[in-house]
Amino acid sequence: MTRPRHRDRPVEAAATTQWATDEKNPAQNHDETLGAVILSGTTCRFRVWAPTRSTVNVHLLGPNRIVPMRQSGRGYYEANVEHVHPGDLYLYQLAPDIERADPASRFQPKGVHGPSQVIDCKIRWDEKGWSGRPLKDYIIYEIHVGTFSPTGTFDAIIPYIEYIIQLGVTAIELMPVAQFPGARNWGYDGVFPFAAQNSYGGPPALKKLINACHQRGLAVILDVVYNHLGPEGNYLADFGPYFSDNDNTPWGPSVNFDGEFSDEVRHYFIQNALYWIGEFHIDALRLDVGHTMVDDAPVTFLEELSAQVHRTAERLNRQIFLIAESADNDARLIRSHEQGGCGLDAQWNDDFHHCLRTLLTGERAGYYEDYGEFAQLIKAYRDGFVYSGEYSRFHHRRHGNVSHDIPANHLVVFAQNHDQVGNRMDGDRLSQTVSIEELKLAAGLVILSPFIPLLFMGEEYGETAPFPYFISHSDAELAEAVRRGRSDALAAFGWQGELPDPRDARMFLRAKLNHELRNADQHLVSLKFYRELIRLRKKVAALNSLKADNMEVEGFEKERVIVVHRWQDEDLAFLIANLGAAQACVSLSVAGGHWRNVVDSADETWRGKGSLLPRDFCASAENQLALMPRSVALFVREKVA
Repeated sequence: MTRPRHRDRPVEAAATTQWATDEKNPAQNHDETLGAVILSGTTCRFRVWAPTRSTVNVHLLGPNRIVPMRQSGRGYYEANVEHVHPGDLYLYQLAPDIERADPASRFQPKGVHGPSQVIDCKIRWDEKGWSGRPLKDYIIYEIHVGTFSPTGTFDAIIPYIEYIIQLGVTAIELMPVAQFPGARNWGYDGVFPFAAQNSYGGPPALKKLINACHQRGLAVILDVVYNHLGPEGNYLADFGPYFSDNDNTPWGPSVNFDGEFSDEVRHYFIQNALYWIGEFHIDALRLDVGHTMVDDAPVTFLEELSAQVHRTAERLNRQIFLIAESADNDARLIRSHEQGGCGLDAQWNDDFHHCLRTLLTGERAGYYEDYGEFAQLIKAYRDGFVYSGEYSRFHHRRHGNVSHDIPANHLVVFAQNHDQVGNRMDGDRLSQTVSIEELKLAAGLVILSPFIPLLFMGEEYGETAPFPYFISHSDAELAEAVRRGRSDALAAFGWQGELPDPRDARMFLRAKLNHELRNADQHLVSLKFYRELIRLRKKVAALNSLKADNMEVEGFEKERVIVVHRWQDEDLAFLIANLGAAQACVSLSVAGGHWRNVVDSADETWRGKGSLLPRDFCASAENQLALMPRSVALFVREKVA
């Protein structure tokens, strides 16, 4: 895993690990862009790293031209080729009988086994001065492009932007879009990190979507995968030592971030990040499963990536962020370089989800065996990570480190996401497991928390379509190996029956959202409730401060009630929630003044059974508040005139 070092000196190493420009590093003495780039007119520069090859040629398929490439140092090959046009197909000839697509291909029109295509994907950006949003203002909506709409394309998301805006979301997060095999995949099997998926519409359509989002004030997060590549169509090893011989991830060999030739491997992935940021105007990158990156270098890849991305953000005068996914509860990922950390901006907090899920459902199988205690949810609110060095039964060792000093806007929380839904046997959503009252409770605890909230597409209206795992690998033997591997990985949950076959096209079709659900019945009520929660998160000043110094958390173990006091200057609010199955009554001490109940999930407005809480009250020494089971409410102190 990535292990950032603690140092005795100010950590400036990562900030200065730029690619040197000197005679010892000739490959970096010019534009470092990889792949095929139109320079001017019909001249195209091809650049590829292939240190294990003695010769490399560009094979232009249309005119059937083979052009030798010159070595430019450190294993790089280049060629400036005349009479090349956007749309031309090409391969790199590595040997007389070996031709491969470009590792930095911008487009794979015929899929992962086909040739690369030269593109000149310019659009007229009309972003109205867009420079991004502050991270603390992010309210994230996670989208899988293929199942979000009937047609499953980038273009098909655009008509829903207005709906997403009205929901109150400020950032959409796209699950990986790098070219993967076939047309049905979660995206984590991508093998061409620079190429936007052909079945989604390719690069022009992705740019069009991002442009449309920015015009309406929506930030765009892209999920990228730098810890591994998918198994089908992965030809990088034919070019050079992109992968480690000594370490493996659950999905295949780990990327070579710290061995011989790792400088150029790092350069490849950093170039990819800067490509999405510069060429596509992406606002944030979510880094998939950072805990599986094996990196023992004195300056880790993540430190270097962070330094380069933030330097680019400063140069572009944009707010650009890196968000890690990590199951290790390692706060060093988001500590600053000066504190010996990687300098990333935020990370997902699975602990929060696991606490909430187990308290709502009673599940204890698999990794849920470490959770289910009410006190853990209290700790999640107070400190972020629940496991900060305690022994984990699931991991059979101590797990995590301390995060209580990490600002809340550096942690992303959720009641559902693609993993926590899709890694269930049938891909069943929370809406298929718990009641509407419990769905509202979960929404309140996430959206009104001091952390960055993330919603999984359709969650807001109680979508009933499952989100199972699906693939469309062309190699039947490989697909079967994936199915068996997945079955083994999920065995700890003890689900009965046979795991659905991810190759079955019905798995993909079942996952398509039914947007019409949100227009009626309890789905409409749920949608309105989410909108109100998000509106209050934005409007109530006391909820805008995402600092531990502006929050106190009370836990009533016996009653299963949590109270979260928040304030900013003279603005005060408190969240109160009953996670128990019975009515509860607690005695609170709150600041003097008149308090008003601004949202209450038990209220009949939200199809509740009727609230026991007062509409308002004047604070006294002890304030007795009664709550319906599985309910959540927010009180705000009215300002004194």
